[in-house]
Amino acid sequence: MSPGAVEARIVAHDGWPRPVLLAGTPVVGLADHLRRGGGIAYAAAVRQGRDATIDAVARSGLRGRGGAGFATGRKWAGIRDAGAGRRFAVCNAAEGEPGTFKDRALLRHDPYQVLEGLAIAAFAVGAEAAVIATKRSYAPEAARIATAIEEMAADGSFGAVPVSLVLGPDEYLFGEEKALLEVIEGKEPLPRLLPPYQHGLFATEIQTGWESVEAPADGVTGANPTLVNNVETLAHVTQVLRHGPEHLRSRGTSESPGTVVVTVVGDVTRPLVVEVDMGTPLSVLVELAGGAHPGRTLRSCYSGVANAVITADHFDVPADYESLAAIGSGLGSAGFVFYDDSACPVEVARSFSRFLYVESCGQCRSCKFGCGEITRALERLNDGAGSDHDIGVIGARLRSVTDQVRCYLATEEQVLIASVLRAFPEEFALHIEGRCSVEPARPIVVPKITDLADGVVRYDDRQASKQPDWTYAPPS
Repeated sequence: MSPGAVEARIVAHDGWPRPVLLAGTPVVGLADHLRRGGGIAYAAAVRQGRDATIDAVARSGLRGRGGAGFATGRKWAGIRDAGAGRRFAVCNAAEGEPGTFKDRALLRHDPYQVLEGLAIAAFAVGAEAAVIATKRSYAPEAARIATAIEEMAADGSFGAVPVSLVLGPDEYLFGEEKALLEVIEGKEPLPRLLPPYQHGLFATEIQTGWESVEAPADGVTGANPTLVNNVETLAHVTQVLRHGPEHLRSRGTSESPGTVVVTVVGDVTRPLVVEVDMGTPLSVLVELAGGAHPGRTLRSCYSGVANAVITADHFDVPADYESLAAIGSGLGSAGFVFYDDSACPVEVARSFSRFLYVESCGQCRSCKFGCGEITRALERLNDGAGSDHDIGVIGARLRSVTDQVRCYLATEEQVLIASVLRAFPEEFALHIEGRCSVEPARPIVVPKITDLADGVVRYDDRQASKQPDWTYAPPS
């Protein structure tokens, strides 16, 4: 399968609504984009003006697809109304959540609709420049973006706003919006203190980057307010401005309108990326991915490493923000990792906890130290050398790991590990006794996806050798 070809269709249930963002074959160039209606959305935005454009996005009900689900129109209005200062618009294409491949699928399929959405966003908030940032290791996507930027700039598709591509490192935190701005400025992916709408790109009025230890006492805001939106969010923006706000609301649910591009991997027969209506049950996603392997039963599902585990008794839950929150989990970036009864929950917790410990930047001692202590306790339990004391250590560190932190990583550790302890207490009790319900237990590889095509998913085999200082151990 070519780099541009991704799963862009419902593979079962004939008669279901067709994809919007992943419709048809991959777009092969700007001329192809224009033939499919490209440029209409940007022209509509310019014609109706900034305020009306923001209002249209707000009325569509579009919510950010990067994980938080914040109302996009409200976010744009906040940047517009942030007071004096230069403004910038950024597309966060530094996808790194384990189990997720949707942004890369979109960029391989059609980077032009994403960049048109970025141009609309930049216009609407009055940005003087726009940036799309992705990982250097995402070579096919970076090449597609670079070509599209060159073509669209030559055609005048961005108006007067220059758009540039920034390539960054492979670290998980590169995708965190405050660290993302640091990378764009040529620094390491270390989250700064204040969010982009308070301390944006190239701001010099106040020092609140990673070097700062506290927020300004006078609460100064408005330093180059910067809009950061996810790849999928901006692709939806293009569709909203092309077809009108009601187009998005014709799909999905009243609170979570539109379609969502989901990734389904793990212990399923046919891993895939597919676009479905918001509110599609997890059980249907499993069916689309071919179900469990013969003779196996799916036991749990993880929405990346950022949310609580979803147990099998909740597999009928609709995949939307409200429904998943109601069961104590979350949609995240819509990357769902399923594990069957051959996977030990203690080993899954160990693997995911180690990932977060390694990827923690170390700026916040409670996060780095706490994640490390939790991981070592889980390793002892998983190896059959643990005790009740290790359960106590985990509990104590979960209570303090989020003290005085700059980003959400420590909260991910807290929420995820606590949820596994609550969902599978009998498994931890067995491990204290030196036993496991899964024999033989298999190692769980963090599902950090490097490629996904034709029902085959590939994970980053270097992640297991990555060290807490972000170096890699030499091959043994």
